[in-house]
Amino acid sequence: MIYAKSNPQETLYEHTQKLLENLKILKTMYGSKIENILPSMVNKELFWRCLYITAFYHDFGKAYTPFQNVIREMIGQEKIYSPFKNDIPHGYLSPAFLPFEEMSDLLYNDNELIKIIVQAIAFHHERNVIPNKRHILEVISKDLEPQLTKINEHMGTNIQKLDKHYLNDMENRITQSHKYYQLYVLIKGILHRLDHASSAHIEVEVESKDALNEVTEKHITLNLNSNLRDVQIYTRDNSHKNLIIVASTGIGKTEAALMWAGEDKTFFTLPLRVSLNSLYSRVKETINFSEVGLLHSTSLDYLADKGYEDALEIYEQSRHLAKKLNFTTVDQIFPFVFKYLGYEKIYATLAYSKIIVDEIQAYSPSMAASIIKGLEMIYDLNGKFLIMTATLPRIYKDYLIQKGIPFEEKLFLSTLERHFVTINEKSILDDVNQIIEKAKESKVLVLANTVAKAANIYNTIKSNIPPGVHKNVNLLHSLFLQHDRAQKEKDIQAFSKSDEAGVWISTQIVEASLDVDFDYLFTEMSTLDSLFQRFGRCYRNRQFDLNHPNIYIYTKNISGVGSVYNKDIWNFSLNYLSEYNNKFVTESDKVQMVDQLYSENQLKGTKFLEEFKSSLNFLDNIIDYNLSKGEVQKIFRDMNTVTCIPLEIYYKNKHLFDLCEKEKDKKALAELYKEIRKLTVDVPLYKAKEYILGRLNGYRLDNIFLLECRYNDEQGIIFSQKGDDSDRYIL
Repeated sequence: MIYAKSNPQETLYEHTQKLLENLKILKTMYGSKIENILPSMVNKELFWRCLYITAFYHDFGKAYTPFQNVIREMIGQEKIYSPFKNDIPHGYLSPAFLPFEEMSDLLYNDNELIKIIVQAIAFHHERNVIPNKRHILEVISKDLEPQLTKINEHMGTNIQKLDKHYLNDMENRITQSHKYYQLYVLIKGILHRLDHASSAHIEVEVESKDALNEVTEKHITLNLNSNLRDVQIYTRDNSHKNLIIVASTGIGKTEAALMWAGEDKTFFTLPLRVSLNSLYSRVKETINFSEVGLLHSTSLDYLADKGYEDALEIYEQSRHLAKKLNFTTVDQIFPFVFKYLGYEKIYATLAYSKIIVDEIQAYSPSMAASIIKGLEMIYDLNGKFLIMTATLPRIYKDYLIQKGIPFEEKLFLSTLERHFVTINEKSILDDVNQIIEKAKESKVLVLANTVAKAANIYNTIKSNIPPGVHKNVNLLHSLFLQHDRAQKEKDIQAFSKSDEAGVWISTQIVEASLDVDFDYLFTEMSTLDSLFQRFGRCYRNRQFDLNHPNIYIYTKNISGVGSVYNKDIWNFSLNYLSEYNNKFVTESDKVQMVDQLYSENQLKGTKFLEEFKSSLNFLDNIIDYNLSKGEVQKIFRDMNTVTCIPLEIYYKNKHLFDLCEKEKDKKALAELYKEIRKLTVDVPLYKAKEYILGRLNGYRLDNIFLLECRYNDEQGIIFSQKGDDSDRYIL
């Protein structure tokens, strides 16, 4: 018996058969799509044969006796004597079993094609271990060749001898300069998918009986009793093209994107997890498309909290990219541009998929550079993309044009006049009384650029409300515990749809994550792209019907300029907007201003443009396989943010942490961890570092820091100034 896995116990033959079954599934579902992206010099029959050989032989190296002994020990079987140690990655041994004579005939004696198969197998588990040729040759001669009869019987093969020359093909990793690079990406990337899915005992691709565009159109026409909107008809009819859609809030962008996805495997990205969660549930429950996945750092928690009985199955299928439609954050897929060890898995999948990038203007310049570079690489493999946004920075579009990447751009702008603006050269705190007055009979949203300013406004409003006036005043920002923030997000959305009057004070977290509609917006001046997102939370899809402004913008004593927002772009934004004081700002005005603001001429000499260009330059000159996946994800995510739990919250819930120390069952531990995660808050490191007491210990807890601070569910985290008893908020 030759084993491949210990938990659950599985033989090499069984594991290999699972890969071949998954290969059939992949070929049946997406074979024609994959064949369309093959290099011209490779025919489809050759490709599938190469992929079959790669999948069949990829794990033969597991027959190595020390590897077998590791599994035998884990399943309680007696070890087999061996003078060797388990110090060679099995992938480095597997190519010795390849039928090289048969492959030479099949591959027209093209050594470079043979090299592709050898490297795809050798590096299907990326290890930072340099192959030791002498040691590998000794193992082949003294351990593997004596086992050939047993291996042939187990696998149903007739291998007469093992090859010892393949080691030369493991030298000089295949990179973009190789003539078969695209073929290599597909074979190695698909092998990763097949292997990971088979090891997880799931199908590599989950079949959907329905086409996403048909389900969406049915939902619009039957459930909503509506006709398709222009943007939805356009995306449906142009689903074979790369598109850039600039469309107003409330005009049906999401459904338009789903129409564009059509029958294809699709990845739909958004900047914020809360938006993805909402969209996931909407598509699954309201639009009624079942084969949809959710992929981000806390997706399992959300699925479990929503009560999906198959939450773990959905999570596993999402994690292995098996769903037809996948809602995901960009950090889960776009790191492939760094060409980390094993990046081909994502890259190959995106090559036969479509990708939707929503709200690209919300990302930092370096993050946007990674996304734009990713779209360029996806196009190189014939993948398709849709950029969908309310306002598009011109420099992103210009890059695609410079690289010769074809796309079609279309604007779908609302003709409603929704936003009448007044610009005030004073602090927002100077107008607290007006905010209170408006909030007596209307819904008022107040937005600040930082948590500290939002907290200051909240306290000032509460302290200035006259006696006898209902105090419907609420605060929402990023420094609430997860369960409190989630509740507040539900509350603000419920308030928006109710008949109540009152005021909510918040930060930019409201800009893109929540579907709310207020009567008045009082806001600190921010950059135009951010500011116009804020506009979308006031008169979201209503014709203006007042005789005075509904948008109040404040330009003095502004928080966050130079930290949250680039100072140059903030100043440029104010210059553009100043022409619209006491005027309507239409949807076309917004698009035009953002286009001009983010042109290269306007940005020349700014840190924004420098960061965008330097990031692109770095990615253009990346050294393949120089980074691990973990290292890249640290670059891609905001690693200046730490997950914390306030000290008093820790003590109030100490029983959960005590249970974690005692619990041995992994499922029970996962449930405990989910409850603990709800008690945490993500805090920028530079703000929290002097209050960090240490790191927690235990199952999945070592990424959580204990924070010396006060906390209440009304105001969030409160830090005490060192040396006095006064309270201060994080800046």
